[in-house]
Amino acid sequence: MTTLFKNIKELIQVRTEVTAFVSGKDMNKLPTIKNAFLVVEDGLIANFGNMENCPKQPFSKVIDASGKMMLPSWCDSHTHLVYAGNREREFVDKIKGLSYQDIANKGGGILNSAKTLQETSENDLYIQSKARLEEVMALGTGAIEIKSGYGLTVASELKMLRVIKRLKENYPISIKATFLGAHVVPSEYRNNKEDYIKLLIEDLMPKIAKDQLADFVDVFCETGYFSVEDTERILQAGKDYGLVPKIHVNQFNSIGGIQAGVKYNALSVDHLEEMKDEDIESLKSTKTMPVALPGCSFFLGIPYTPARKMIDAGLPLALATDYNPGSSPSGNMNFVVSSACIKMKLTPEEAINAATINGAYAMGMQNEVGSIAKGKQANLILTKPINSYSFIPYSFGANQIEKVYLKGKEIK
Repeated sequence: MTTLFKNIKELIQVRTEVTAFVSGKDMNKLPTIKNAFLVVEDGLIANFGNMENCPKQPFSKVIDASGKMMLPSWCDSHTHLVYAGNREREFVDKIKGLSYQDIANKGGGILNSAKTLQETSENDLYIQSKARLEEVMALGTGAIEIKSGYGLTVASELKMLRVIKRLKENYPISIKATFLGAHVVPSEYRNNKEDYIKLLIEDLMPKIAKDQLADFVDVFCETGYFSVEDTERILQAGKDYGLVPKIHVNQFNSIGGIQAGVKYNALSVDHLEEMKDEDIESLKSTKTMPVALPGCSFFLGIPYTPARKMIDAGLPLALATDYNPGSSPSGNMNFVVSSACIKMKLTPEEAINAATINGAYAMGMQNEVGSIAKGKQANLILTKPINSYSFIPYSFGANQIEKVYLKGKEIK
């Protein structure tokens, strides 16, 4: 089946040369074609260009995009979309003045979500999770990473990863799975973290590798959670089982986790709300993608990732939602792009690059999604009639998406 989109007002994020990701000053360059066409064949981008060169052959379907813009769908490289229940009571606690750490110290936070998930059947967990997945697809997300980490037992971590696998099998969106057993130390191991780390490495990782349930391994490297030494042990074990490293790091404190990520060739280091100059220096000239999560900063009232300083220092940056029940209960990448511009002072060009091509790289999917390039998946956003792509982050409270296409098919 072939589909022609014609009279596209502006085709955004066009890459005719192989580009893995963009950094520094190049993040402010967003290549586009005005008055464009795009051809989709068998779910892939087959051709594109200016309307003057639009092919005349018969197509299965022709869509007139006059007045509308088209860009690759969002690439959300950091989510915890598979969870049970919610934490709205903690939301009220935050309003009353309790911090994220205060709530965690009294048994809330991640441990609260873990208890709920452990008591939820696998099928119910799937039903809750697929509703969230359908929601983010409608909001323009075409590739997503989903973490475990709310199980914290062998059975429940595997349950989460099986749900992620089931979502991947049943939906056209591109999904990557991450094993985040090292999200927090469970209550029963509070005085014996060593045994919990052994459980992750010796019990869980072999099962995950055997059934191919995850692509990545992740650790919450933070004061009161997992130390740099813990993180390095878990990342190395993950690599031994074929899992690519990622890290939750520098959310509240800078304790050397960035350097550990670089040492173990982490694909991404995520959060980065607290960044020292030496952290920025450590990331220069590496292939590790820094990932900012402005939805978390917005919801918790904590500092935003110093994105302007990082980009001006020559670093790349990706944007993701951190969709989870406790610190970022939204999977709306449109809001993430807006908040990056409004609160982190990214230009619209930088924010769109961070949410598409760089987000794809942060999931190891740069050859499949994230830009308008021949042979990539036709994961596309068609906007409503708008004046410019800057209107997307400008109109932060409205949805400027008219239609979403994944692998060339419209998402209803």
